[in-house]
Amino acid sequence: MKTAIMDIDPMYLSFSVPNGVPQESKLATYMKQRQPERVPQLTTVTSPVSKRINPINGVDQLSSSLRKMGVQSAEFVPRPNLSSTYSNSVSPTHRQASTPSPTSLVTQAPAFEKNLQTYQENVGGTTYFYPQTVPSEEPPSAVVDEVSTSSNASGVTVYPGTPSHLRNKNNPPPTDPAASYFVNNSLRLEIQYKNSLVLAQADPEQFPDLPSEVDNYHELVPLEPPRPLHKQSMLGYQATSYKATHIKTGIRYCLRRIHDYRLPSTKCTILVDMWKKLSHSNIVQLKEVFTTKAFGDHSILFVYDYHPDSETFQTRYFSQAEPMNGFNDLFSSNSHQPRPYSHMKNALLRQQQSMIPESTIWNYVIQLTGALRVIHSAGLAFRTLDATKVILNGRSRIRLSFCAITDVLSFDPNASNPLALIPHLQQEDLTQLGKLILALVHKSLFAVQAENLQTSLDLMARSYSADLRHLVTYLLSSQRRTVVDLMPMIGARFYSQLDATQIHCDYLENELAKEIENGRLFRLLVKLSTINERPELNMDPAWSETGDRYMVKLLRDYLFHQVTEDGRPWLDMAHIVHCLNKLDAGTQERICLMSRDEQSILVVSYAELKQCVEQSFSELVNAASVVPAKAE
Repeated sequence: MKTAIMDIDPMYLSFSVPNGVPQESKLATYMKQRQPERVPQLTTVTSPVSKRINPINGVDQLSSSLRKMGVQSAEFVPRPNLSSTYSNSVSPTHRQASTPSPTSLVTQAPAFEKNLQTYQENVGGTTYFYPQTVPSEEPPSAVVDEVSTSSNASGVTVYPGTPSHLRNKNNPPPTDPAASYFVNNSLRLEIQYKNSLVLAQADPEQFPDLPSEVDNYHELVPLEPPRPLHKQSMLGYQATSYKATHIKTGIRYCLRRIHDYRLPSTKCTILVDMWKKLSHSNIVQLKEVFTTKAFGDHSILFVYDYHPDSETFQTRYFSQAEPMNGFNDLFSSNSHQPRPYSHMKNALLRQQQSMIPESTIWNYVIQLTGALRVIHSAGLAFRTLDATKVILNGRSRIRLSFCAITDVLSFDPNASNPLALIPHLQQEDLTQLGKLILALVHKSLFAVQAENLQTSLDLMARSYSADLRHLVTYLLSSQRRTVVDLMPMIGARFYSQLDATQIHCDYLENELAKEIENGRLFRLLVKLSTINERPELNMDPAWSETGDRYMVKLLRDYLFHQVTEDGRPWLDMAHIVHCLNKLDAGTQERICLMSRDEQSILVVSYAELKQCVEQSFSELVNAASVVPAKAE
């Protein structure tokens, strides 16, 4: 029994061929170059069986024909294709070609195979015949397995879903299936808000006095709203913070300006150099210090790393005055006005109703002691550990800000040893740490005043553990203390903090995994979009409808324009992402493409489609790079 296979000319193909490809298509040339033993096009079988079989009608007519000959047809056998992790549920009767089924219909009758010398496959309900060029003793399924094995090593990746250890009440699975392919909305909004703060520009009309450049920095943006002078002073000097961009690197930094300050001596550079070498995750690192006259006076600027969307402890916990039983605090307008003892005690009692959780307090203690340990080990002292110098960023992440400013402003150039007072200043740091913790417990700065300390400690014992009270008592004592002594008091809470940090890292890695391939798929979509529906190229108005571009057009319909049996749009994000991954990897898996008039059906592999895309896009690149000749 003879088998006639149509030999397609790559430059011309008559439209009279049933289910043929368009004219000028290079698809047949690619297939002959890659797989000379298998031509993925419709094959005409000159046999009694082939006359009875209509490939478009699918499996039913084939099965009835085989039954008349006494041959039992095989069932659908799964093909071992590990890359096909996604199975499409679209009905094979859709107007657009359905998702390729990872199954093959191989006739099991030896006599039938021996006579026809062909093998057949069913894709989307349509039966296709291919010439059998392998040895007769090898079953046709071996060719299918060979193709499937080659596609397993293609590197196609798809987001596997949220890991089981991250599925809990705090991180439930998304109700919208499409949300599994993108970063969580809250995390996305947080990142976008930070980016907007980094890219923010100052309004020239609102800030006309801002200089255009200050040393190597430009694009200054004030970070603080205008406040009274007594609330923004530092050691008697007015201070202002700016966001600025480095002229050469484009990196954003935070500039802390001390107004009207003349540097009396350069000996303080010893302490500045020590601070610049200090790097820790809970410390805003100092980059450089310089003086300038760009603001119209003698100012000194301290340059730090910029952490957008940060707020101080003062803003978060101590800025809002709570009403007393519906009435405002009469003393809140003047913080320096003396208050009776009963008023301050009642204020502390009211703050007990909105306490900070103890786990959060310990979280802050661990981060603050970690920063102080590094500072004290380097032979330095922070000196200004108060609520205005501790910034809160992100998920309970705190940092000590504006380091070295106090060291420079209070530097004594006549001192023989500038580091002689460091041990005493380190003890002051621990005392200030105890006061800051006590103020956080009561959410009130009145709690750390000398006349309220004992009352604050007693009230703390009502709602917090004895360990926290013991820690604060130790820090406020007059004995000699070190940061290392605080480690046993914190105890196993270090492990709880470490566990929470690692879980958060797992959460961020999982969110990153959702979009790890988005950049690659975006580049692929750009190529497809620039090729499809292009009006003309090189004076050819039919460029996008002929040759390789026609294959890209059918692929676009296969990806985005599928419909259900009743004509409704069929939308499946998994189908689009999975097919784009296979196209980018160039796998050998075949799909069935159908023309819009349903008169042509093409069976091609992703590798052939990828070459069509690359060659078509290369034509665009070459055409864009040609410089037209100038008219003389």
